[in-house]
Amino acid sequence: MLTDKIALVTGAGRGIGAEIARTLADKGATVILNYNGSKDRAQALADEIAKKGQKAAIYQCNVSDFEACGEMMKAIVKEYGRLDILVNNAGITRDNLIMKMKEEDFDAVLNINLKGTFNTIRHISRQMLKQRSGKIINISSVSGILGNAGQANYAASKAGVIGLTKTMARELASRGITCNAVAPGFVDTEMTKVLSHSVKEAACAQIPLGRFGQAKDIAAMVAFLADEGGDYITGQVISVDGGMNI
Repeated sequence: MLTDKIALVTGAGRGIGAEIARTLADKGATVILNYNGSKDRAQALADEIAKKGQKAAIYQCNVSDFEACGEMMKAIVKEYGRLDILVNNAGITRDNLIMKMKEEDFDAVLNINLKGTFNTIRHISRQMLKQRSGKIINISSVSGILGNAGQANYAASKAGVIGLTKTMARELASRGITCNAVAPGFVDTEMTKVLSHSVKEAACAQIPLGRFGQAKDIAAMVAFLADEGGDYITGQVISVDGGMNI
């Protein structure tokens, strides 16, 4: 159980992030729900968690903003005295073929998905080193492992998250801090609902289990890593993808 643990989930307003927050709260953690533009959703989720007698708070921050991330971490430590679990889930897509991709679309995806992950870790690492404990869980993607046509920006950002994860694991392990990545495959969320039926069929054909995953599948793995079961796991990339990466 995660009783008395303080957890921050970035991009927690919807989809996988929201389900991760619910699952960590169910395990007893106090959950800080980071959002950028979806305050209503974040507040609704916080209210949902509170109705179950659990603890949640919301905090607005664009994770691509280095200084804003620093202020968020300072505020969390001031309020709660520590941060035990950091889940870097915030992410966006701006898909297109490389010959059509706009520079601003490449930059936007890298800034949120990769630099945002760096920003949060950078600003909380000193506190976790002081605590001599912490669980950092970064959400990567099967696209960052296999690549995916039309996702040069997204795949590059998620591959970068893997490199960052492994490096942070090496740097922080001596102080009892673990850092791992979870790499989802195709998951049934708002992001994949926009795909056409033919695209979904083609995607399912690549998945040995023959179906898209659910947000709860990703949340379960994050919760495992955050709890004591993940104490001796660090620097790993764990695919939750129905077998795509076999």
